[in-house]
Amino acid sequence: MSNTLRPYLTCVRNTLTAALCIQNFPCQQVERHNRPEVEYQNSKELLLSPILICRTEHEKCLIEPSINSVRISVKVKQADELEQILTAKFTSFLQQRAEAFRIMRRKPIEGYDISFLITNTHSEEMYQHKLVDFVCQFMEDIDKEISELKLSVNTRGRQVASEFLQAFTI
Repeated sequence: MSNTLRPYLTCVRNTLTAALCIQNFPCQQVERHNRPEVEYQNSKELLLSPILICRTEHEKCLIEPSINSVRISVKVKQADELEQILTAKFTSFLQQRAEAFRIMRRKPIEGYDISFLITNTHSEEMYQHKLVDFVCQFMEDIDKEISELKLSVNTRGRQVASEFLQAFTI
């Protein structure tokens, strides 16, 4: 992990650890239903204040806790048009396989690239520190993966251009 990324991920890790003190809380409108309050937002008294952690204006994390769920939305760094395309394709690929991740949402919150939803059921079935580790590791790895993809595309483009230009040299 780079030294510039470490304080950002540490802050996200500490905030998530504090926000994951969720409990089973049935819906107040419909009997025998337990739905994530952060998704429906019907009762303002069950929602906590959202927390926005910014590394830069283009890379940030929004944590929205409630009494029985936490929604984490991540905006990945996109410095240029190539990174925007790679991020869109990569996150779309991951979101199509959201059921394999169990806590990933199929559609991110507007303005963010990817979102996770952790409910009280997830926190009962899985270790909370492992959930936090997964989210932080995911944030670290997606940044690394997009950088590697960008290098790969640039290298391939350079090779194609050199092969194309060799046709014009004598």
